Amino acid sequence: MSEEVSNVMRQLLRGADEIIPQSELLDMLNKGRPLEVKTGFDPTAPDLHLGHTVLINKMRQFQQLGHNVSFLIGDFTAMIGDPTGKSVTRPALSEEEIKANAQTYQDQVFKILDPDKTRVRFNSEWMSGMSSADMIRLSAQYTVARMLERDDFSKRYAANQPIAVHEFLYPLVQGYDSVAMNADIELGGTDQKFNLLVGRDMQKAYGKPQQAILTVPLLEGLDGVQKMSKSLGNYIAITDRPNEMFGKLMSISDDLMWRYFELLSFRPMSDIEGFNAQIQEGANPRDIKFLLCEEIISRFHDSTAAELAKQDFIQRFQKNAIPDEMPEVSIPLSDGLAIGNLIKQAQLCSSTSEAMRMVKQGAVKIDGQRIDDPRQIISEQGSFVLQVGKRKFARIIPM
Repeated sequence: MSEEVSNVMRQLLRGADEIIPQSELLDMLNKGRPLEVKTGFDPTAPDLHLGHTVLINKMRQFQQLGHNVSFLIGDFTAMIGDPTGKSVTRPALSEEEIKANAQTYQDQVFKILDPDKTRVRFNSEWMSGMSSADMIRLSAQYTVARMLERDDFSKRYAANQPIAVHEFLYPLVQGYDSVAMNADIELGGTDQKFNLLVGRDMQKAYGKPQQAILTVPLLEGLDGVQKMSKSLGNYIAITDRPNEMFGKLMSISDDLMWRYFELLSFRPMSDIEGFNAQIQEGANPRDIKFLLCEEIISRFHDSTAAELAKQDFIQRFQKNAIPDEMPEVSIPLSDGLAIGNLIKQAQLCSSTSEAMRMVKQGAVKIDGQRIDDPRQIISEQGSFVLQVGKRKFARIIPM
């Protein structure tokens, strides 16, 4: 292996979970030609969050190395609904919802990728033209037994939960995308491994060279436990306002900060290792976290917005002497909760009546903002700091 290829592999392995098979990717790189790199996103929601950008960052890396990157919008597969990780059949989206979401994806992805070097494709380009006979031939390339090896299908089958026949089509269509696009390598999250491997099988079945696969880990959300997800309320949208984005990033634990640095930052790993060494020598983790916040906000807004968000955070939090460490309390907030009940469940007051008195006295704040209405319903997205008086704090993790 040449020194150049060895250096490229080191870059590609940063933040990667697995390359399958690594030997085939090495062979491709050794040939010195630009690779066809494919990554697919189904437009199932209107906005991207930082969890999505782990994959987009890896696309950017391939792009900077001189390879051809295709951002595939799965407008056809979105009508089927990805069964990955689902215990029930997903409702299909309407064509209007798919078009609207696809447009926002295109608007947002170029905050990371170079628009002049990115091919935007839609899998309806080839799938909508498929005849019934073509679809039958596609379906004949895979067996039901192989499909049931897939973890989510096998669990649903064992639990006697229904699996619709059209759900079997999803990995087949995603796999055929690789055939249509002549992909050399496909990128995806670890939860997509089965689908990515089907792509290799489909290429072989259609007489095409097989793609290599690179998977990236799923980024933990603000709770530090579950993957970042809008449905779980633990996400940071790339369209969040700078102050909101800064506050959310500052709310992650010091341990999780390193995971975010590795997967989200464009800084060299040597810089990040240096930050860790500074903390070991006594630097405040908060100051290192400021660097992460500034980088991320500058990427999706600009450096001025990042600096203003930092100053706002300092004024609201540090001048109010909010401690670096405080109890973390998980509380169900999906249906909303009255502020008095929230304070009591967080054990910052012994009763709701006492909690409501504290609100009326102006002694209750959420993320540094005073709550004046004792009847206010709280349904925050993402974690937040609840303060009662000058000395009682708790970080609330919505469930």
